[in-house]
Amino acid sequence: MLKALEFNNSKKQIITLYHGSKSGIQNNIRPISRKICDFGKGFYMGTNIQQPLTLICNYTSAQIYTLNLDLSNLKILNFELDLKWAFFIAYNREKLEEYRNTNFYKSISDLSNNCDLVIGYIADDRMFYALEEFFQNNITDKALLKSLSALKLGKQYVAITQKACNHIQILDQHLITENERKALLIEQKTNRINGIKLSKQICKQYRREGNYFDEIIDLYHGGDFYDT
Repeated sequence: MLKALEFNNSKKQIITLYHGSKSGIQNNIRPISRKICDFGKGFYMGTNIQQPLTLICNYTSAQIYTLNLDLSNLKILNFELDLKWAFFIAYNREKLEEYRNTNFYKSISDLSNNCDLVIGYIADDRMFYALEEFFQNNITDKALLKSLSALKLGKQYVAITQKACNHIQILDQHLITENERKALLIEQKTNRINGIKLSKQICKQYRREGNYFDEIIDLYHGGDFYDT
């Protein structure tokens, strides 16, 4: 079930996270990223250090940061690993554009309004195959969720306002060495191959169970998916 905005009290709630940068953080931390990202524009952090490392290992000036994030007094949208999470990613990856004028689209696009921080599972390269297969109506929702659960993804915390960014403290930064990058490139390739292999096995097992992307859209596009 989708958790509503959480209004945290004034007591500090500190969590340690990791951020990968292609060339290093310049000036203050800001809620910017490329346009098409899982949860929209923001400053992305993860619970698993290996995930950002494998994303930036192709860049010679790549750096990994260890951070503290204070969750207190932030408005937070917290996703579980379910279809609501998948459809929010679909929206941010512009997979729902043909439904732009529907209540279904609006119910998803409005989710992060008035929110400082979005928390949800990482859509990394290990499960990119499964998400794309779902969006293209090649696998069902049940096959997708079973596949994602098996991959044991870490969580990502995305600061989407400057207020949330101001709650981030840099503890450490490390320039990735050439030898580290070579090892990470191998790990990146291995993770993707193994992830796709596992997803294919699970998707084959559940391919006759559940609903397809277009079927779910047809069912809910006239209303609010999040009221169901």
